[in-house]
Amino acid sequence: MGSEKSVSARGWARTLAFGLACGALCAAAATAQPHDKAPPPAAPHDLNDALRPIVERHHLPALAVIAMHGGEVVASGAIGVRRAGKDEPVTADDRWHIGSCAKSMTATLAARLVEAGTIRWDTTIGESLGKIDALRESILPAYHDVTLRQLLAHRSGLPEDRDPDPTLWPKVLALKGSMIEQRRDTAALVLSREPAAAPGSTMAYSNFGYVVAATMMEQATGQPWEELIRLHLFEPLGITSAGFGAPGGADEDGEKASQPRGHRLLNGTRRPIEPAALGSDNPPTLRPAGGVHLSLRDWAKYAAAHVAGHRGQDTPLLKAESWKILHADEYRQDYALGWALGQRDWAGGTVLSHDGSNGLWMAVIWLAPQRDLAVMAVTNCGDAGASTGCDEAVVAALQALDLLPPPR
Repeated sequence: MGSEKSVSARGWARTLAFGLACGALCAAAATAQPHDKAPPPAAPHDLNDALRPIVERHHLPALAVIAMHGGEVVASGAIGVRRAGKDEPVTADDRWHIGSCAKSMTATLAARLVEAGTIRWDTTIGESLGKIDALRESILPAYHDVTLRQLLAHRSGLPEDRDPDPTLWPKVLALKGSMIEQRRDTAALVLSREPAAAPGSTMAYSNFGYVVAATMMEQATGQPWEELIRLHLFEPLGITSAGFGAPGGADEDGEKASQPRGHRLLNGTRRPIEPAALGSDNPPTLRPAGGVHLSLRDWAKYAAAHVAGHRGQDTPLLKAESWKILHADEYRQDYALGWALGQRDWAGGTVLSHDGSNGLWMAVIWLAPQRDLAVMAVTNCGDAGASTGCDEAVVAALQALDLLPPPR
């Protein structure tokens, strides 16, 4: 069209690609020598003083971090402002967009439905979506035998899509109807394209793979992913702050200005983006791949459940065997179902981690099950400095807990 609107839409598609760079997260923590594990503090460490120079160094609007040990908050901090140019400080209870860190939530939802007998890990796209008249003719035969587990492990054959396909993205943006209808239409678009590799043969990080997985869960239940994730994940964990898309919308407590805003860098200046604005988040159909926001305290509840599960415990959310499946590196690719896997000395062994950004926010999460520890950091921008700032916030928390040497 050549209009300003079409130009901004193309920029949005580039800017709002989900990312995964877990290998780069906390580089300092990965190489530093650990200290012996310290006992939990009598009161949580206040990390605001440690966060302040990080915010100044990377020119972040705000930065927040939380550490959970044994189900208790042992360190936290939140400094900066909700909107650049406004004197409205962030708080410990604010809501933050966590991007692709929500992928493990979609995988955890799948585990809940598998335990309930509603779907199987080896349920195939053909079995599930081939039953839908509107999809049957769109699904290429190559995808018929792709399983739910392969989709969640990024081994479906779908192409890597952290940079949106310019021929596909406008079609996704234009979708209308209920969320179930939009996800079915998205699945039809994605599964009508030739695979980038033989399904099951290799890992390729695919946001649309998680949309297809969510579509299969919606087909099995008749309920939209948003309702399923609330019913099977948020409510059992006592998570009350979670929502979808950018936080602070008009339907959220009725206070439009009560939450942080994501920021876009324009002409060298970070500009807050209102939740209702075009480009405040990816299209709603992509929420299963990374469209959740919530408070750090609520996110910590979720993290604590995964830590307990990895330690071999049956939990109110899932049985030990289900946690084992979620966290297993079945394909030997250093990635399980929604989690990157690795080893860190400070963690005493295995770590599960992820990062997430829609271009306007950045979030990172690290689980250290052997330490019974989870650490999460967030900022309300997603450009240069955001990822490093979150990494440094995680390091600051680990230093406060005596798991890494203090800063020099």
